[in-house]
Amino acid sequence: MSKFYELLQKVKKRPSLYLGKRSLSHLQVFLDAYTFARREIGIEPTEQEQDFEEFQEWIEQRFNQVNTQSWSRIILFYSEDESDALDKFFELFEEFSQRHQSLEANQIAHVKSGV
Repeated sequence: MSKFYELLQKVKKRPSLYLGKRSLSHLQVFLDAYTFARREIGIEPTEQEQDFEEFQEWIEQRFNQVNTQSWSRIILFYSEDESDALDKFFELFEEFSQRHQSLEANQIAHVKSGV
């Protein structure tokens, strides 16, 4: 089974194959169905899936839209259309992922330096 973030990269490369068309709303439904199916068969959330759960809060803070809409609706609001919103999702997701990698690198550096 592919890791969750690897699955997102596959969708990014060939969105029409996985989503039917280039659409952020279709991605949201795809991810909801993926999560639902895994829970229905008793598969616990992976570390990456748990990490992605923080994406909602990160998007809310990024757009100063706390507790208003889902991450997909917030991104769509600031996009020209569904296709543009999908592109923005992947840009934002990359930023979100890099942010976590930077935090982990800083934590490792602090541990090594004894701070």
